[in-house]
Amino acid sequence: MNKFNIRSTFDVLIHHIDQLCHELQHSEIIKANFYELPAVKKQDEEIAPKQIPILKLDGEDAKKKCINSFRDIFLSGRESGKLLQRFPGLLLVNDPRDTIKSRVAEVNLAKENFKNTILEISNNDARFEAVHNAVPDLITLAAYRKIHCESEPPFSVRFTWMKKHATRVLTKDAALQMLNRSSIYSNPRMIDQEKWKQLVEQEKYRVSSLSESAKLRIRRPTRVTPEVNVRYTASNRYHVSAALPFILLNPHPDTKIGELSNFIEKDDHPRKREYNFLVDRIYLERCD
Repeated sequence: MNKFNIRSTFDVLIHHIDQLCHELQHSEIIKANFYELPAVKKQDEEIAPKQIPILKLDGEDAKKKCINSFRDIFLSGRESGKLLQRFPGLLLVNDPRDTIKSRVAEVNLAKENFKNTILEISNNDARFEAVHNAVPDLITLAAYRKIHCESEPPFSVRFTWMKKHATRVLTKDAALQMLNRSSIYSNPRMIDQEKWKQLVEQEKYRVSSLSESAKLRIRRPTRVTPEVNVRYTASNRYHVSAALPFILLNPHPDTKIGELSNFIEKDDHPRKREYNFLVDRIYLERCD
């Protein structure tokens, strides 16, 4: 029954995605921009890059890339399926009868229904098995990704890069257990294993000196991701993921449109000075 439910809700999703792509193909697209990012290689899955070059496309090429990206939810020979490929772009579309607006809402509802059907399976391994039996080679998180669109004319639509952190809260004992485990690992970056053990012992000493009630967290930086910033006024604005192209409906000619630039990490970013890590190696800090 799980396989049938997953497949049937997935087929509904694919139907609405196909309809959206068909309707976009036959819509009046005033402007199309697409920012092609480098493909993620298997060996780079755990690396947060310091630079990301983009290739800007516009016109018909950008339109094709934007529309095709809504269908890009399968592994399809990709080298890495662990990290999702992002497809930042922008489509300015005349939509006098709200055809695209309604279809995007139906696609997003179908995505939500598909996700909820999968999450009814509580066991992670069983869930993975059921999904990939029903829909082979599916990148599940890619199928979940919402399509963002806007029908009210904003002052501006701009792109930026967002740097986030993966945060995990843990106790002093849990941190010490983690360090104990790492002390027995071999570290290929350390020529002398004894020096590695000494380094971990110093880290353990710093954690051991804390009170038993100390609150700790790991704030590990993750890969930067492109975002879309939509602004109406200085106080009325919002931002959404640019993992998929953003659709601006019935665009006003005075709306300011920005572009996505190459990402270059700045070493002197002011937020870096806010962190005083207890253990730099694992981004461990006190949070009380």
